[in-house]
This record gives sequence, C-alpha cells and structure tokens, in this order.
Amino acid sequence: MSRAWNFSAGPAAIPEAVLRRAQSELLDWNGGGASVMELSHRGKAFMELAARAEQDLRDLMGIPDGYRVLFLQGGATQHFAQIPMNLAAEGASADYVVTGHWGEKAVREASPYVTARVAASSADGGYVDVPPRASWDLNPAASYVHITTNETIHGIEMRDIPDVGNVPLVADMSSDILSAPIDVSRFGLIYAGAQKNIGPSGLVIMIVRDDLLARPGRPMAKIFRYAEHAANDSMLNTPNTWGWYLAGLTFQWLKEQGGVVAMGERNRIKAQKLYDAIDGSDGYYSAPVAVPARSRMNVRFGIHDSALDALFVQESADAGLMALKGHKALGGLRASLYNAVPEEAVDALIAFMQDFRRRH
Repeated sequence: MSRAWNFSAGPAAIPEAVLRRAQSELLDWNGGGASVMELSHRGKAFMELAARAEQDLRDLMGIPDGYRVLFLQGGATQHFAQIPMNLAAEGASADYVVTGHWGEKAVREASPYVTARVAASSADGGYVDVPPRASWDLNPAASYVHITTNETIHGIEMRDIPDVGNVPLVADMSSDILSAPIDVSRFGLIYAGAQKNIGPSGLVIMIVRDDLLARPGRPMAKIFRYAEHAANDSMLNTPNTWGWYLAGLTFQWLKEQGGVVAMGERNRIKAQKLYDAIDGSDGYYSAPVAVPARSRMNVRFGIHDSALDALFVQESADAGLMALKGHKALGGLRASLYNAVPEEAVDALIAFMQDFRRRH
C-alpha cells in the first residue's frame, strides 16, 4: 500500500501514527475483547477514555476553569443554528463578521432564530481580506459576536483575536483549531468540526463559558440545549464513540509533537514555503488573498492560464498529491496544510509545481 500526500480541505489528513494505532486496536481495544465502537459509552473504560481526551485538550489549549468542553455531534453547520438557539433570547440580535463562504452560511442558518446583523463583511472585495476592525459596526447590546477564524474555501485567516468589548465572542474554528496557541479566555464559545485538525467527520468540539450555558435561550428540546449536554458530560444521548476515541489519539499525538506551540511553528514554516514558491514563480502561479490575511491552513492559488488547472489537478494526482482542486464555488487550486500534513508533503508539492511550470 502506498499513501498519497493528502491536501484535502476536509475530511482531511489524519496523522498516520494515529491511524496505525487505531488499526492495531480495531478488533481489541484496551484488552476488552472488542473494538471501542462496540463497548458501552457509559462503561468505566470508555468513561476513562473520555476524561483523558478532555484533559489532553484542556492541556493543549490552556482552557481555563469556568469553561466546559463538549463532544457533540452534527458538524459545525448544525451549530450555526443551534448557537443562537442557546445564546440568544427570542427577539434578540447577534453580530456576524463575514469573511467568506462559511461566515455567510452561519448568518443564513442563524437567521430563523436571531436577528443576524452583518457587522462587517469583505464580500464586496471578493473575500480576499479581513475587514479592518475599525470598520466593524458592532452593537454593544448584541447577544454575541460571531467570527470565522479561518475560511477554508476562500483561504482567509483572522490572525488577531478582535476586541469586541463585553459582548461574548463566538468563533467557528473548524479549520484552524489546535494549529497554533490561542488565548481561550478571550472567547465566550469556540466550536469546531473535527474533520480537519482533530479526527473524523461527525464530531464537533465545543468550548463554552459557564455563564453562557446559564442563559435561558428559548423553549427547545433538551437534545438541542448545550447546558443539558454539559450536565450529562456530553452523554445526553449516545455519542460518536469512534470520533471521540480518534480525537483522543490525535490529542495524544499533538502532545508528543510538542503541543500547539511546536505545531504553530511547523504550520508557519509549511505555509511560508508554499507561499514563497507561489510568489517566486514570476507570475506563473498567484495567490489572490491579501498577504496579512493569508491562511496557514488553506492555501488558495491559481495558474496564470486557468485552462491548465484541470491538467495540474490530474498530473498532481498521478504524482501522489491528492485533492488540489479548488472549491467548486471558486475554481483554481487549493492546498490544505493541516496539522497532519508534514513538511515533506509541502516539499513534494513545490517540486511538482516547479516541474509542471517547466513542462507547461
């Protein structure tokens, strides 16, 4: 078997060491005579697994007291709607800063449950930059301010945590969580789909401040209320045990790599190498995103002649470089450089780009 270098935007690469460990434990996990997927989520063994995964995440991110960590289902899109259900009273408003496709979708999904105000947007410029903080029209009475810290499709990264006053800051970190150190205390709620930097799809990690869990929200079934999930240690219903297990293995792997400080430096080097190759190609390749807003996780780029895009995608796949086609909404090319993508993969991509330019 030969594994390719995987640049998929999501579901994305999982560390090979994690996959190999999961493979070795698939039929008999922890000496229990069955896979982790076949054991009770309320049994002692799985409860210990769950507790370790949470503690490892707390250690990695420096999550302070006063925050709960939830292991939920649904994917981030479900929580675009569920967050206003929990954090906003009926008739209330919330502010959204929109820097790409997922910010747009967050507004649409929230709109049935809250007056979703677009406080700032870079849509007019084609989503190639982050609106300057001074231009944000924030409402001090908003239920929360929502941002997308990294836009997977448009290749935009919000490098600095914005100051939004006393209004809770809510962040979709699906594609950059655990990619570098952050100050969790600056946020009221962080959420992330697992399928980019954590593990398999179908799991959502949420970090939420206790006072926000105490908000009354609006009438809803218990299954939608975050406070109920927190009160039941994320086991209000049967959780995604496989996803939780793989997330725990990934957290252990990250600790072995030196944690998020070391990972942040690796990610900086990987992205800088690729952007340097693009910028140094004498215009053959180009990256449309403004330099200060360039994502370290999702490098969006193109060829001077877009007619060559399909050939680039085909030839790169033949060379063992997976998933370099840009999103269907934008076209072009895209390389996702999540934590599990090693520097060697970036080196291989750069070598292929140089060879492709020479031949075409």
